[in-house]
Amino acid sequence: MVRQCQLTAVSRAGLYYQPVPESEENLQLMRLLDEQYTRTPFYGVRRMTYWLGQQGHRVNEKRVRRLLRQMGLEAIYPKPRLSQPAAGHRIYPYRLRGMRIERPNQVWSSDITYVRLRQGFLYLVAVLDWFSRYVLGWEVSVSLESAFCLAAVEWAL
Repeated sequence: MVRQCQLTAVSRAGLYYQPVPESEENLQLMRLLDEQYTRTPFYGVRRMTYWLGQQGHRVNEKRVRRLLRQMGLEAIYPKPRLSQPAAGHRIYPYRLRGMRIERPNQVWSSDITYVRLRQGFLYLVAVLDWFSRYVLGWEVSVSLESAFCLAAVEWAL
């Protein structure tokens, strides 16, 4: 074995090493962390540690950080430089720069957003008047097809 380890440049200590499996307590903590992460994916290490303390588990941040990293979980938070355009991305000019909006029906805009439901998503489109900030038309749909957007514009007209 010594000669084989020398030839393959493998440490003999690593050859005989048997990893220790996680304890039952750590497995229970990992299950609790996974359930809480599903409910609140924006919780970081500190909040998870505090939450576990509220549940009666006295753990420190280093342990929670190690368990979350081992499970591949990371808090959802705004990452830096997310608004950087891709290479070759066309920049469209802002046509309303310097324009004074002085009367109703001078400038309209529309926006599409989604509402999360248990069964999936519900999509909402709204047509707005910039001067009065009035919602001129809106429509909801369970799919992102163009028909409900056109219906909202027709309703606004």
